[in-house]
Amino acid sequence: MVQPSRILVIANAGAGTADEQALDAAVAILREHAEVEVRETSGPDELAAALTGSPDDERIVIAGGDGSIHAAVAALHRLDQLRGQEIGLIPLGTGNDFARTLEIPLDPRAAAGVAATGRAQPVDLVVDDHGQVTVNSVHLGAGAQAGKNGARWKERLGAIGLGKVNLGKLGYPIGAVLTALDPPSLRLRVEVDGRLVLDEDEPALMVAVGNGSSTGGGTRLTPAAQPHDGKADILVATPGSHVARLGYALRLPFGSHSQRGDVQMLRGETIRVSGDEFELNSDGEIDGPVRSRTWKVLPSAYSMVVPEA
Repeated sequence: MVQPSRILVIANAGAGTADEQALDAAVAILREHAEVEVRETSGPDELAAALTGSPDDERIVIAGGDGSIHAAVAALHRLDQLRGQEIGLIPLGTGNDFARTLEIPLDPRAAAGVAATGRAQPVDLVVDDHGQVTVNSVHLGAGAQAGKNGARWKERLGAIGLGKVNLGKLGYPIGAVLTALDPPSLRLRVEVDGRLVLDEDEPALMVAVGNGSSTGGGTRLTPAAQPHDGKADILVATPGSHVARLGYALRLPFGSHSQRGDVQMLRGETIRVSGDEFELNSDGEIDGPVRSRTWKVLPSAYSMVVPEA
């Protein structure tokens, strides 16, 4: 593996003190291996400007969580600069689920060592019919509602903090509990590679399209998903009664929900969902409501820098 001579680090301009300290430590590691430039961005326009025209010999390293890697990949996709790009990741988010799937260390210094010296692993990208991308996971129904509820608590608790502990991490489980108390029920038609797997006569609790295995800071929603096999893993959950939904929710943290009879786990390249209005949670970004959406897997769309095997 040829190490890069130049590294461009993209960081969040609004990061807190703890993240700034972690970033400084990570950048120090990167500078042991290459010339490093750090650009802090605070919105899509600044991010696009920072990424535009990145030289071929320059490796891009994202300092942030799933939302940050989502934003960077989306910007590169819009700029038509994604294919052939090598991207490193220093996990500074609250969930860091894509890093978990790729086995990138969650310690920023260790992750920086991987970003500078690791191997490039081609990874897939999920793109919908509106041109929006998903790096890790997109889900709707209970998953999207839990993410929406959790985002509010993540922001509130993240502003408090307790020493080096980011209390924003509690936002995800709080969102899941709130959603379990009043779960959504959607009438949806779900098709995978043209095959009907759910019709509107059976209410759905949630549907998920996973490129990565976990979401919400380690909940293995699509536990067998691998972002380099050319397919997405699809979850369709239809527990009907309150007891069944509670049982489903209790199994989620252990990844054993896929063993239930009211859960389908499928794999495919094209996924279409239509029916009742639904909101989407793509890598933590909420979109909608919409009545239909189609996702396709783009195999080996770019490369992530991962630990040497």
